[in-house]
Amino acid sequence: MGHSHDQAGHAGHSHAGHDHDHAAHASERRLAIAAGLTGVFMLVEVAGGIVSGSLALLADAGHMLVDFAGLALAFVAIRMARRPADARRSFGYDRFQILVAYSNGLVLFGISAFIIFEAWQRLANPAPVLAGPMFAVAVAGLLVNIAAFFTLHGGDKEDLNLRGALLHVLGDLLGSVAAIIASIVIWRTGWTPIDPILSVLVCLLILGNAWRLVRESGHVLLEGSPAGVDGAAVKQALADRVPGLAEVHHVHVWMITPKRRAATLHAKLLEGADGPGTVRAIKTALRQDFAIGHATVEVEGDLCADAAHPHDHDHDHDHDHDHDHDHDHDHGHQGHTGHGHHRHAANVHPAASALNARPA
Repeated sequence: MGHSHDQAGHAGHSHAGHDHDHAAHASERRLAIAAGLTGVFMLVEVAGGIVSGSLALLADAGHMLVDFAGLALAFVAIRMARRPADARRSFGYDRFQILVAYSNGLVLFGISAFIIFEAWQRLANPAPVLAGPMFAVAVAGLLVNIAAFFTLHGGDKEDLNLRGALLHVLGDLLGSVAAIIASIVIWRTGWTPIDPILSVLVCLLILGNAWRLVRESGHVLLEGSPAGVDGAAVKQALADRVPGLAEVHHVHVWMITPKRRAATLHAKLLEGADGPGTVRAIKTALRQDFAIGHATVEVEGDLCADAAHPHDHDHDHDHDHDHDHDHDHDHGHQGHTGHGHHRHAANVHPAASALNARPA
């Protein structure tokens, strides 16, 4: 019975791994196209700025250079995430994408601050603007950015790395729209302050999205729990669904990425309960109710192993998650298994035994 259960589990994880690989390859292609479009148009803007003598176009080319770097970094992040786990990074390199998304969010803050400062300078000291070349390059930029935007917009909405890249392109797209409007107003009226005013409005729109990106990616980096999942909800769900379970505590739920959730917990069983069967039931409930694909369960007798260590128990915040960690974390890639079990000394106690089966 247990053997057939393991086969079903392996098949499920293999399928999940295949879907993950397919999504990663699709995102990689989208980022490569968007980065290529952005890089080519950046060179066009440099040429246009030199020919027309427009500082505005050269400044926007600098902005495009930063965006191209952000897209290229997002592309590298996806390739890095496919690297298999190793002894030093037992959960693999998926989290690198979150780090890049967080960095891209911060870069967007920096770009917005620079543009707002430049806008203030231009309002204080208006400079002549060549409306004709500005309009032509802005229209070309709009077409390029629309193509890049829809290329990225069709990707995975939960991929924070892709969302960070999308925000860069969205900023350029809105900037092109603002430049078109500003060039028309300047051409018809000669009123140059419209250019910095519209630039500030675009920045304010981008800052809201950048803040959400930084907040969400920072939450993942801080080992935050997924939205709608907390210790109390997990305890209640397990109590309702799993027979033979007396109590659950030391519950920790976090994300490797928004799509890869993990959990550890201590489970106290009722007298005579089937230990392995209860663990499988716990993992099934976690997967079905909370989409937690990797769970480590420590089964206890009458006494919690951590009760023997008052200082650790008082904090109830053990960063090693109080479990015997199985480094085969079901990532779905080759090379992620076989790293062995690192048994923590704190968990070796006569009254507790750690059962760390594969997620069902």
